[in-house]
Amino acid sequence: MVATTIHFVRHGKVYNPDKVLYERLPNFHLSKLGVCMAKATGDYIAASPQMNTISCAYASPLDRTRETAEFILESLNSVRNLRGENDLQLEVDSRIIEARNEFRGKRIGFGDGALWKPENLKLVKNLWRPSWGESYQEIADRMQDFALEKIHQHAGEQILVVSHESPIWSYRHMLETGHPEHNMLMRKIALASITSITYDCDSEQVMSITYVDPAKNVHKMLYM
Repeated sequence: MVATTIHFVRHGKVYNPDKVLYERLPNFHLSKLGVCMAKATGDYIAASPQMNTISCAYASPLDRTRETAEFILESLNSVRNLRGENDLQLEVDSRIIEARNEFRGKRIGFGDGALWKPENLKLVKNLWRPSWGESYQEIADRMQDFALEKIHQHAGEQILVVSHESPIWSYRHMLETGHPEHNMLMRKIALASITSITYDCDSEQVMSITYVDPAKNVHKMLYM
């Protein structure tokens, strides 16, 4: 049996002083705290005998995911170089991008994005089945398409994927429950956390799902 593990990493905290829903908008970069989160996760991966054998790295096209991935690769490549291996190069894939959302660019709870406004309230009818953008099924399907392609391309290897909260959780929820629909307020996926999914390459069945939050001590800085 050949097994492949994909390590799905959520990006670090974004600099967003206006507190808008940035979704797929350009020019939303990691904050200083987000950089610290990405580096903490990178150090964790580099120190792990399993994860530091990652052979390829992917990120969504957005600034925050590519920046998170680059900081992780900085730590990972330092270990690879000690082993005499070449640096890993980051590849971009649009299938792992953030979910499409009709509230893009608005402040949720304030101004144009206030949920009490009739034009906004009618979009949020059911937290389990979003009517305000891309469905959870669409999100999970494109993540699945990406994952199954990569486990065959990199059979028996470890893969790094830097994506976003909604795609990672929707996909995990589908694998664990059989459906991707969920309450978005109940997600358990911290910034810069790692959700590792191991697949049997022959059957494409999931063998295990694990979760770790290497940047949890950095998170505490949010409330200090």
